[in-house]
Amino acid sequence: MKLHSERLSLPNFRRHLVAAAVFALCTAPALAIEPFKVKDIRVEGIQRTEAGTVFSYLPVRVGETFTDEKSVTAIKALYATGFFKDVRIEVEDGVLVVLVEERPTISTVDFSGAKSFEKDVLIKALKEIGVGESRIFDKASVDRAEQELKRQYLSRGLYGVQITTTVTPIERNRVTINFAVNEGEVARIKQINFVGNKAFTDGQLKELIDLRTPGWFTWYTKADQYSKQKLTGDIEALRSFYLNRGYIEMQVESTQISITPDKKDIYITININEGEKYTVSNVKLEGEMFGREDELKSLILLKGGDVYSGDKLTASTKRISERMGNFGYAFANVNANPEIDREKKEVAFTILLDPGKRVYVRRINLAGNTKTRDEVIRREFRQFEGSWYDGNKIRLSRDRVDRLGYFKEVNIDTPEVAGTNDQVDVAMTVVEKPTGNFLFGVGYSQADKFSISSSIQQANFAGSGNTVGVEVNTGARNRTISVSQTDPYFTDDGVSRSYSLFLRTTRPPVNTIGDYKVQTSGGSVNFGVPFSELDTVFFGLGLERTRVETFPDSPYRYKKYVTDFGDGVNATTTSIPLTAAWQRDNRDSAITPTMGRYQRANLELDVIGSLKFYRAIYQHQYFKPILSNITLALNGEVDFGHGIGGKAYPLFKNFYAGGIGSVRGYDSSSLGARDPVNGDPLGGASRMFANAELQFPFPGSGKDRTLRWFTFVDGGNVYQEGQKMSFSELRYSAGIGMSWISPLGPLKISYGKALNAKLGDRKQNFQFQVGTGF
Repeated sequence: MKLHSERLSLPNFRRHLVAAAVFALCTAPALAIEPFKVKDIRVEGIQRTEAGTVFSYLPVRVGETFTDEKSVTAIKALYATGFFKDVRIEVEDGVLVVLVEERPTISTVDFSGAKSFEKDVLIKALKEIGVGESRIFDKASVDRAEQELKRQYLSRGLYGVQITTTVTPIERNRVTINFAVNEGEVARIKQINFVGNKAFTDGQLKELIDLRTPGWFTWYTKADQYSKQKLTGDIEALRSFYLNRGYIEMQVESTQISITPDKKDIYITININEGEKYTVSNVKLEGEMFGREDELKSLILLKGGDVYSGDKLTASTKRISERMGNFGYAFANVNANPEIDREKKEVAFTILLDPGKRVYVRRINLAGNTKTRDEVIRREFRQFEGSWYDGNKIRLSRDRVDRLGYFKEVNIDTPEVAGTNDQVDVAMTVVEKPTGNFLFGVGYSQADKFSISSSIQQANFAGSGNTVGVEVNTGARNRTISVSQTDPYFTDDGVSRSYSLFLRTTRPPVNTIGDYKVQTSGGSVNFGVPFSELDTVFFGLGLERTRVETFPDSPYRYKKYVTDFGDGVNATTTSIPLTAAWQRDNRDSAITPTMGRYQRANLELDVIGSLKFYRAIYQHQYFKPILSNITLALNGEVDFGHGIGGKAYPLFKNFYAGGIGSVRGYDSSSLGARDPVNGDPLGGASRMFANAELQFPFPGSGKDRTLRWFTFVDGGNVYQEGQKMSFSELRYSAGIGMSWISPLGPLKISYGKALNAKLGDRKQNFQFQVGTGF
């Protein structure tokens, strides 16, 4: 007896079974066999598959009875494995013989002509859908792979793509697969048309959407290449635009996409039904408010008489929901129900508030901090485990962790605890970034000859949250060695401690007129005490010893200094500065802020040492999002120094202006008065400057805030002791630049144009600096 079945696919096999079953109903006596006892089972035709695998799919064992039904079951099960393209079952003297023909395996998958995608990426993608090296060859899977490749090319605007798939048999029952790709030319958007728009022009609507006809930057942004995802996003942008201007019933009724026969040009038509413009007649709040009705009503941004705005309504419900979250109602439902009066063209809203059950936090979970210790993150949390949920504290915790500056991304989520309706977990996920700055350089100049400079600063040393820094400079003109360390949690209450030790030597350039030597050594220790979530007060004490050595040709200002504080040739002074400072920081990020303020006031006072002076510094930064991806950044600083008790202000404590960090477009530290002999900048005892930037995401970087470009306007200057700070003496500049949080630290590049340079000012258009903010 022999039962035989051949097929290329399971559907064909099923059809054969149906035909066999119909035929069997008519000729049952001819096809039926007597059941028999299996003496042995033998498998023939296998090359790669183990015999045990075949046995495991058979519904019969040696010594059991074999029937027609078991034969059908065995053939079906073996085909379903996908390993075989032919299965036969024969019987020889009580021995069950299973004859199989294995499907070939794929030896290699290769591509030719694929330029828009990396080959390794394509190989990996196809392997995920079953077409890859050492996989079983299946024609249906290869066809799906070909269609998926076409789909990927179509998503990039390559509508003329042609893919030819070649399957080549080779030895040992294997095949090679080659996808020959003819990508063709990219189809560009030739025209975008709007139909039905009356309130706004085509030009106004085109400015709202990302899809573009070819322009100056579309070669980079790819905005002139059509994709369904982009069009969906653009439709939502159009809806939001109309909804925010009173058109509550606006609809995009349809879109038509057409492509020319040569598959090079695409035409897009968007059909709009604007509807009528509505004003708001009334907004009322209903539901359980726990006696806080007036407080919650004050959060509603949309008022009676306003033109309807979808964004304001959404923001109002969000503010109410967040406020309820601050009371522990994490799952409060806040829904706005409209009542439209089409005759009056008015809409009223009833905001229904259902607070649900009060929720508490079961557990705080951290993820992504492979280097940073958990305690470094957890000590910034203001939401505690086992406490009532507080949305404000959770947001504050996220902002505090982000302000550490250790992470590129900080995301927080509050998933519900399975099986409960009053518990959540707080899940924070971070993406760490390099927090160490290492700079090393070897240079030669006429002033310094050969010099070696290096600095290392690790802001999150060994994941502990401590900052450690070492700086060494061996130049002939400027020599420095310094070490510093900061522990932000010197005590469990959050009191920080920082100390520094340094030795600095300064000499003038070799080719200048006059020589002198200034050597300063010393150290300081400072403590920071947090007085609120945003405010920290610092206290510190320093000790500095400065020796100034002059020569017959030394500049006049140094000769005067050693006369005032020494023997007319040398002067050694001791300074014991006391420092007090205040800082307030509510920025959303310390590295790439988009909103919030940063303020710092610092006073350095020395009334004990031989130098008697004070220095006062005040800095204020302000960040505000103008649009979803544009940030206005403002920075201002005023500094003032003066001698005490008739003593002159120490010249080596002078402030300087010019370059990145103060006024771009002018040479670094070059503004203000100059030495009448050699023209060196003298700096000054007081300084003021301001910067304004508009910050934009870099084209193609998406939401990545670490890479941005900006336009700026700067103004500032320095003034001598006793000189009145005057706005008329300010120097101004404007320009463009780029900032990048690089692996070496914050990098800023700018091209600035001096707007009102005076005779003798040193201008410098192109400037860059590593490790700076403004």
